[in-house]
Amino acid sequence: MKNKLFLGLVAIMFVTVLASCDKIPQAEIDAANAALTEAQAAGAEMYVPQDYLLVKDSLNAILAKVEVQNSKFFKKFGECKEQLVGVTTLASDLKGKTATRKEEVKKELETALEEIKVVMEENNKLFAKAPRGKEGKEALEQIKAELGVIETTVGEATNMLASGDYLPALDKVKAAKEKANSILEELKAAIAKVRR
Repeated sequence: MKNKLFLGLVAIMFVTVLASCDKIPQAEIDAANAALTEAQAAGAEMYVPQDYLLVKDSLNAILAKVEVQNSKFFKKFGECKEQLVGVTTLASDLKGKTATRKEEVKKELETALEEIKVVMEENNKLFAKAPRGKEGKEALEQIKAELGVIETTVGEATNMLASGDYLPALDKVKAAKEKANSILEELKAAIAKVRR
């Protein structure tokens, strides 16, 4: 009788222990990882880096919690499951934010390309009018080389625009535009100096 009672209590404890042990929320982990990978493939890491890192760090923190819970005797993953669903939603939202930011950068790039073309036309007109004395000859050769580099950069940026590499292209165009503007001021100053 005592053995049956003891075995009954052991069986009840065993069932209780098994019932209180959750399983690792693998489906939620896979969904969160997949959503983050899709956001990264869409360019979130480049176009919305702060948001991307926030979501990535959140996922890593939740995965660490899952590991801690997994090492316990009584595993409880309820809170982790909810957080994983939240991270999955945030990662999915990143794709939309990335697309919006890409479009903004694309428009900014197109505007910058138009502006640099105007500056380059002005530079080419002023280059033809620039003084060609002994001192000016070397300076003009250097300016001509720099204008050639700028034109090459604009060509590369135009190709990058066509291939969808908007952010690196924008950085190139901004640097080229700054250089083109400094050349423009240099040419204006040289022409004004000769006229005096």
